[in-house]
Amino acid sequence: MSRSVTRVDPHVKVLDDRVVRRAKRFGLDVLVYAPHFTPLSEIRERAAAYTDDDLLVVPARELFTGSWRNRRHVLALGLDGPIPDFVTLDGAMAELRAQDAVVLVPHPEFLTVSLDEAAIRRYRDVVDAVEVYNPKHWARHNRRARAIARDLDLPVFGSSYAHRHATVGEVWTEFDTAVDTETDLLAAFREATPRRVRHRTGLVHEVRRRAEFAHLGSENSVKKFDRVVLSGTEATHPRQPVYEGQFDDIAVY
Repeated sequence: MSRSVTRVDPHVKVLDDRVVRRAKRFGLDVLVYAPHFTPLSEIRERAAAYTDDDLLVVPARELFTGSWRNRRHVLALGLDGPIPDFVTLDGAMAELRAQDAVVLVPHPEFLTVSLDEAAIRRYRDVVDAVEVYNPKHWARHNRRARAIARDLDLPVFGSSYAHRHATVGEVWTEFDTAVDTETDLLAAFREATPRRVRHRTGLVHEVRRRAEFAHLGSENSVKKFDRVVLSGTEATHPRQPVYEGQFDDIAVY
């Protein structure tokens, strides 16, 4: 059934039965699923498996551009083909432009993993929206993100950026249009459809925000050590056979 307002969480990292139950419980209509270091084919397959009449799950990739020491994340929807991690930012943006993908800027100027204002300005013709509310942010990060979006006159979005199940349903973007398919969502971003960034409030929300921020410790210590030292080459590394050498010239290592 079509709707005039659609509640979208444009960025979650986890997807299973528990996530779907929480999304429906909190009235979400669409989730964008973009786990780290996961091939696009697997993301698409999992998104399709969890899509039903009540919840649309859209596949996406949060591209990890640059090296471990110089990381810049870019969220891409509507990809025609796979793009690996560990490529230059210029190279990734050129490929996203060529694929006419929807390009979102998650957590701008947050720690060492984000696009700063200069980079967003540089790629402004490619960027479709800037994130202005993220549970991992402190208040100053959200204020800075809003200032960037305002100064560059770019549309905004907010997401749960859920690495933890409990964060699903805490943040969403409310579009003034029906979003029943992936194509509808891509159009809403491309056409700068009016939207509002919404989030829950109160003590529980603050606790869940702090828990998401604390998750960074695990993500950047134990899990990073496992990825870099123990697990070998990532499935989304540009040297993997699936990419057939297409991105060798922009690979950072």
